[in-house]
Amino acid sequence: MGETRRHRVDTPSSTSWSTRGLNVVRGALIGTAETVPGVSGGTVALVVGVYDTAIGSASRLVTGARLALADLPRGRGFSRAAREFRQVPWGLIVPLLLGMFAALVLMAGLVEGWVEDQPVQSRALFFGLVLASLWVPFSLAARAPRADGATGPWRAGEVLLALLGAVAAFVIVSLPPGEVEATPPIIVAAAAIAVSALVLPGLSGSFLLLTFGLYETTLSAVNDRDFGYLGLFALGALLGLASFVKLMQWLLDHRQRVTLVVLTGVVAGCLRALWPWQDEDRALLAPDEHLGAAIGFGVLGFVVVAAFAVAEHRAKKRREAAAVRAVEGHTGGGRHRAGAPTP
Repeated sequence: MGETRRHRVDTPSSTSWSTRGLNVVRGALIGTAETVPGVSGGTVALVVGVYDTAIGSASRLVTGARLALADLPRGRGFSRAAREFRQVPWGLIVPLLLGMFAALVLMAGLVEGWVEDQPVQSRALFFGLVLASLWVPFSLAARAPRADGATGPWRAGEVLLALLGAVAAFVIVSLPPGEVEATPPIIVAAAAIAVSALVLPGLSGSFLLLTFGLYETTLSAVNDRDFGYLGLFALGALLGLASFVKLMQWLLDHRQRVTLVVLTGVVAGCLRALWPWQDEDRALLAPDEHLGAAIGFGVLGFVVVAAFAVAEHRAKKRREAAAVRAVEGHTGGGRHRAGAPTP
């Protein structure tokens, strides 16, 4: 599948302890992002280079679970499901999940307090983070093949498609926050929708929970270890993941360039949610107090993501160069052996 397959292959190896540690950090960054309204864990996954692998692995897990549920009651065994599970890169996925869940538990209280006490500064930081991350889907789309197999810069039609995605996202994140009763069906439905946003870069699951009026309730459940609420939320998350991840996998496999173009627009449109100055109903306001601090935090967020993206790009180039040298060395050695005189 063009660039997506290459990107998935280029995802950092998970064989060394140092790489496993780095994958824990990647997962922690994604988990931390999911605690912040307006910041998408999917966007962070794109920036740190694990988005395609995470989507592919989730798709394998969903397929394996479906096959197990279909085959085991009929006495057909576990072989088809096991085949799917073996294709999951567990050496990468397990550290990633450990980092995500640890960050969700540890950061929920800290982030909740900072966002409430310093709304302008916190939104400015996250605005800079997401603005810098726009480069990732934009550049991936430019390298992805079109329908005719060619790659290259964006065309006018693709720019228009991205603008439509940006407008749609802008409208969604402009909705004022609501308030609903946290009944079991509402919790399950909200979790299913929120986890779909985790899969979709640009759209924040925390932001959608805030729109439903369940953001603070969910954070409190995490902080208070309310396992009844968290169990219902986990059920909804599994249902949402099972239904949405297969769609994203199909789109990345068969409509990769168009998907990345739309995702770029969605990420851009979601920046509206992170404008530092807005009232409780999300109406945008002109800059007033804390302007200097907001600019400083915005620049800091931009620089952090830009530095991470540059480091990832350089690491990827080194891995590609090492792979090429390994192939050339193997091929050269084979030619040398084939051409050696027979004793």
